[in-house]
Amino acid sequence: MRQEITALWRQPKYTGPERRKAERWRPRPFRVLLSCLAFVTLVYASAALWLISQETRLVFQAGATLAAGRPAFAYEQIDLPRPDGARQFAWAMPAASARDEAPWALYLHGNAATIASQVNISHYDQLRGLGLNVLAPEYRGFAGLAGVPTEASLSVDARAAYDYLRTVRRVPPRRIVIYGWSLGGAVAVALASEVEQAAVILEGAPASLLAIGQQRYPLFPISWIMRNPFEAIRRVHRVRAPILFLHSTDDAVIPVAEGRRLFDAARAPKAFVEVRGGHVHASEVDAENFYGAIEPFLARHGVLQHAAANGGSR
Repeated sequence: MRQEITALWRQPKYTGPERRKAERWRPRPFRVLLSCLAFVTLVYASAALWLISQETRLVFQAGATLAAGRPAFAYEQIDLPRPDGARQFAWAMPAASARDEAPWALYLHGNAATIASQVNISHYDQLRGLGLNVLAPEYRGFAGLAGVPTEASLSVDARAAYDYLRTVRRVPPRRIVIYGWSLGGAVAVALASEVEQAAVILEGAPASLLAIGQQRYPLFPISWIMRNPFEAIRRVHRVRAPILFLHSTDDAVIPVAEGRRLFDAARAPKAFVEVRGGHVHASEVDAENFYGAIEPFLARHGVLQHAAANGGSR
């Protein structure tokens, strides 16, 4: 019996034609996992690099040329003197009822626009009607000006316009109102935190573009990627002048909650006025409430003296 078992044990392994001579390939789970991880990492890194490369376009949307629109009222295009020699221009527009002591609104526009965009011209007209002179500077990289816009460069450009009012026009801070719309609101906060002014008006201003970017791209570490965070919320507490916040409740670009966050971080005196009309058209759709809030605010803080004398009526 033992011999029979031994004989069976020593028989050569069967290698008939129906038997595979090579071991069938089977995927190894660990290698499959590594391959998937490598692919996902490559796609993720490519998407992150794309966001980095497109930040200037996504954040600033700078206009290649000056828009065709022109004011129907008197305006002057001036070149702003700059210590760095860079070319920068602005529009200077006198108040509708010109007075020697009329205050100036330093108007800082938002992205995807130029000083000649119709929405901005509409603002100038209304502000002039309130008794304000208006100075609207253009940013580098916008309207055909050389350079690439960045958070730092926009701050320098806004400061050049402020310095023009102070040194060339000899306008004292008590007659300067810094007005910022949209992205220009963040620029206005940065400027107002460093200089003196009579008042600040912020329309549809973001508390932090970094926070908005993180909400829109939650899968990416935006704080590591974004080079222009525009975190006005970190500077607004340094603004000592009265601030008026105007924000549309149906703003789909900069949610009203962003405006509220910025308002909460600001010093008093301050006021928050909700309007309607979305991010771009609130000043036109809800003009009565919009500009109806600006005039008494400026009168209350001594910027528009005639408005106070007239009971705040236009």
